[in-house]
Amino acid sequence: MPSRRPVRTWWLSLALLSAPLLLFLCLPLVALVLRIDLLSVLMRLGEPPVVQAISLSLLTASLATLIALFAGTPVAYLLARWSFRGRGVLDTLIDLPMVLPPSVAGIALLITFGRRGLVGQYLAEWGVSLAFTSAAVVLAQTFVAAPFYVKAAMGAFARVERELEQAAAIDGASPLQVFRLVTVPLSRTMLLGGLVMTWARALGEFGATIIFAGNLPGRTQTMPLAIYLGFELDLGVALTLSVILLATSFAVLFVVKRILAQSVPSGSL
Repeated sequence: MPSRRPVRTWWLSLALLSAPLLLFLCLPLVALVLRIDLLSVLMRLGEPPVVQAISLSLLTASLATLIALFAGTPVAYLLARWSFRGRGVLDTLIDLPMVLPPSVAGIALLITFGRRGLVGQYLAEWGVSLAFTSAAVVLAQTFVAAPFYVKAAMGAFARVERELEQAAAIDGASPLQVFRLVTVPLSRTMLLGGLVMTWARALGEFGATIIFAGNLPGRTQTMPLAIYLGFELDLGVALTLSVILLATSFAVLFVVKRILAQSVPSGSL
């Protein structure tokens, strides 16, 4: 029987090498939690700036997620199932908002949908102004968060066995019925995980929002923007909203990991 000592030594070596990065990642989060007085947080939850920021964030993030669902599903299915000229370019363009600096995304949205923008100048003729409105918040969140759903949906659709869809088609189901009754149910866990990640990314969006929508309390000030303003004016508000976002992010990641774990066949674990 081989000795367990080399294995134990190797494990301890890896643990020591991992410690610096783990401490660096965890200590700021622990410090934030320790800095918070729970009673103070509960008292500040009723303050108008906090209530407005939370309400607006939940509403706009949910709308951005719905847009990603209905507009992103056809894109994901197209890229997952068909090969065509320019597919690689389109796939890269969808990935781009996830790595693009948020400030660049905000400027791009502003020169597109601003009053003198590529599209905004025509909307202005109809009396429609998007920049520095709640609609701008939704657009900014959709721009940076929708790719998370599209990529998750692409992976989900690609994993569905074609034989099951073909069997449904042979039985007389239309392409839409096959998609609705076979493809989506078999993909639902990964689709749900993608939606949750999209919602969380939209909830935490900052850079594109502050440039394209501004930081107007009660109108465009989401939780990340209120944290930014609170850091200068009221640290208590900033800390309260930071803890809320921290707890929300942890819960979202935990839920997504559980959802994705259920989608992995037991034999592959």
